[in-house]
Amino acid sequence: MAANGNGVSAANPPEGEGVASSRWQKVVGLLLRCYLLAQRSARGLVRGVHTRWRRSLQLRVVSTTLVISAVITAVLGFFLVQQVLTGLIDAKRTAALNDHKAGLSKALNMMQDGDQSTDPDGQLAQITEELGKSSGTTGLYEVVILPDIRGLSGYATVDAESVPKRLRDEVGQSSELEQQYVTYTEIIRDDVREPGLAVGARMTHAYELYYLFPLDHEQQMLDLVQNTVFFVGTALIILLAVLAYLVTRQVVNPVRLAAGSAERLAAGDLSERMKVRGEDDLARLAMSFNDMAGNLQEKIHELEELSKVQRQFVSDVSHELRTPLTTIRMAGDLLYEDRGDLDPTMSRSVELLHNQLERFEELLADLLEISRHDAGAATLSLESVDIRDAVMKAVGDSEQIAEKRGIKVVMRLPAEPCTAEVDARRINRILRNLVVNAIEHSEGKDVTVTAAGDRDAVAVAVRDFGVGLKEGEEHLCFDRFWRADPARARTTGGTGLGLPIAKEDALLHGGWLQAWGRPGKGSQFRLSLPRKAGKELRGSPLPLAPPEMAIGRARPGLSAAAGDRDPAHAAGTGEAS
Repeated sequence: MAANGNGVSAANPPEGEGVASSRWQKVVGLLLRCYLLAQRSARGLVRGVHTRWRRSLQLRVVSTTLVISAVITAVLGFFLVQQVLTGLIDAKRTAALNDHKAGLSKALNMMQDGDQSTDPDGQLAQITEELGKSSGTTGLYEVVILPDIRGLSGYATVDAESVPKRLRDEVGQSSELEQQYVTYTEIIRDDVREPGLAVGARMTHAYELYYLFPLDHEQQMLDLVQNTVFFVGTALIILLAVLAYLVTRQVVNPVRLAAGSAERLAAGDLSERMKVRGEDDLARLAMSFNDMAGNLQEKIHELEELSKVQRQFVSDVSHELRTPLTTIRMAGDLLYEDRGDLDPTMSRSVELLHNQLERFEELLADLLEISRHDAGAATLSLESVDIRDAVMKAVGDSEQIAEKRGIKVVMRLPAEPCTAEVDARRINRILRNLVVNAIEHSEGKDVTVTAAGDRDAVAVAVRDFGVGLKEGEEHLCFDRFWRADPARARTTGGTGLGLPIAKEDALLHGGWLQAWGRPGKGSQFRLSLPRKAGKELRGSPLPLAPPEMAIGRARPGLSAAAGDRDPAHAAGTGEAS
């Protein structure tokens, strides 16, 4: 392996560089994770605030009041501070002009009364000192006397640079004595600068007199006003927010109570009522709600009584019909056994009578069964059943019907046992009904019965390739006496109550009975049951839609087997009945 001039292998980096690179990668990875965590937390916080903002009327009212009051307070505070500042500056300017004018007169008198033989510099110092001792309504000020003619010297109690050049030019160009000029400046004392007001005028043709007034007092006053406005404005904003919270609470709380009462009423608690306080609009809302709830309770009670009477009527009629039906059946059986001795017309009539009596018995049995479900009297006789045996029994019971129509029923059963705690009689009835129903609508094509199981559930899917179901009919097919095509004749003697009873039996087990179908593509019915009785069913081992149709029926954002994992979601997407 080649080495470079320093004796280090060219193919392998130095050990120190490798360690540094590894540490740098760890630091970058840690920073990236921290950034992603912070971004996720920020998104969660924004979503939480947005959700809270959309759902809380009180939060929106209080926040809006807070923002509007803050804006109004800030605008009013700004104009108030500006007015105070303008007033202070105007008062300071007027007082400064007056003091400067008085000092200018005093300085002229001192120059006229002074000894002409006195040193000019000493006289200027004396005048400056004398003027500086005076104090007026503006407080202390600084005095500066500057020469207007070269060769002369002036005198000042502060740095002469405190007098701005712009003011000196205005005073120097003035043709009138004692003409005052004012401007803002910075007073310089030992390299310390402070804001001030400068007033100047020509004292004589040789000298100019300037007064420098510090603005520290006005600055203190302005700071006091600003602080006062800030604290008062903040207190006012908080007070307005509290008032908005208290006021909206008086309105929002009754509305929330009304919403809670409406939710409990919708959940079935018909005795729910709102408390009525006072005689205002909210009280009228509560009274109206209570009247509505009372009327609704009364109407529902009437409907329940009517439904109870109807169920009892069906049950009573069904029971009462059994005795005459038994007698008619006995007579019909005697005629049916001797039909060979009758003429062909009578023989055919006896056969029709026998078939209709059998159908009448089935219808009567189904009516009794559906009345038990309506009355809540249906019970389960649980036992451990292998769903494969139930499928084979249902297919065997319908074998004659399939052979008569030339249809083959194909079973796809798992190799391992699929046991579940079920009522064997009811499950066999469900499966037999599904297989016969598939044969009835298969249009001469084969029927496929598939069984499967997982840790928590077992399922059976019955698939036909016949006329199929139109959109929305996957729910209607479980309605009592519903038929996809009213003009279509029943060839297997169905009563129109098979699927509704099967659906009730599935619900009694805590399971699902769902339908899928497409026009011309056939249909599939899926029975899903929990393995343990009383356990909640959360998913199904088999998809509701056939695998070959999953791609064609998929929609954006929705899985083809949307109803196979969450029954609530399945119901929302139209896949669960």
